[in-house]
Amino acid sequence: MQLPSGLLENAVAQFAKLPGIGKKTALRLVLHLLKQNEQEVTLFADTIAKMRREIKFCQRCYNISDGDICSICANSMRNAGVICVVENIRDVIAIETTQQFNGTYHVLGGIISPLDGIGPDQLTIQPLLHRLATEQIEELIFALNPTIQGDTTIYYIQKKIQHLPCTITTIARGIAFGGELEYADEMTLARSLANRLPIQQYVKG
Repeated sequence: MQLPSGLLENAVAQFAKLPGIGKKTALRLVLHLLKQNEQEVTLFADTIAKMRREIKFCQRCYNISDGDICSICANSMRNAGVICVVENIRDVIAIETTQQFNGTYHVLGGIISPLDGIGPDQLTIQPLLHRLATEQIEELIFALNPTIQGDTTIYYIQKKIQHLPCTITTIARGIAFGGELEYADEMTLARSLANRLPIQQYVKG
């Protein structure tokens, strides 16, 4: 793509690094910004920079947060005795959209995938084990993507905590095997949460 300005070309190249954004879409976005007044563009750039600079991860559940503890963990109306284990922050957002879950979360930051060089030590599994050992947890719900890697992660954690008194469940497989939570419709995800299964039945099945 031949552009008349090096500055324009650099801006397009940066936008094109975003997932799902090709060169043509990036050019359209940059040209849109050029039509805006300088104050609006500065505000846009400053907002993105401030988000990246100041955003934090909850010290308890590893969800994104403005402070040391996220708004979900800090909410006294949530059921602190129930933890929903998810792979990433997008899954938290997907489940929250259903408005069917009133517990807390634990974001692993990925799933065990030896082929990708991701082992248990690179995830927040140890902090999860610490929460289970120190907090009064009644139920642990696994809401990981139904893939081989997701199942491996569930199996690994389940083996680590099988001696604990809390109930261990997983969301029902209304989510197709190989699918991803963030792309599931709200009704399917809500039903999967409501009809969750004992972990022993899931692992055997």
